Amino acid sequence: MTDSKNINNPVGQGGGQRKRLSRAERQNNGPHRNRDRQGAAAQKAELVRKMREKARAAEAAAQASDDAAQS
Repeated sequence: MTDSKNINNPVGQGGGQRKRLSRAERQNNGPHRNRDRQGAAAQKAELVRKMREKARAAEAAAQASDDAAQS
């Protein structure tokens, strides 16, 4: 019996039938990855928003202290 080298041919794999994987899924680039990427993009956007808010607050505080020092 020949051993299979192809993931879509379960001969010799053991463990029963396997789902046929598309090329994209074999490269871990299937439809599930799109949801993961959207979630990651949303997290990144939230993080950037928070960082900008902190930067604005720090800039405003620095501006206020400069104004007070000049008075």
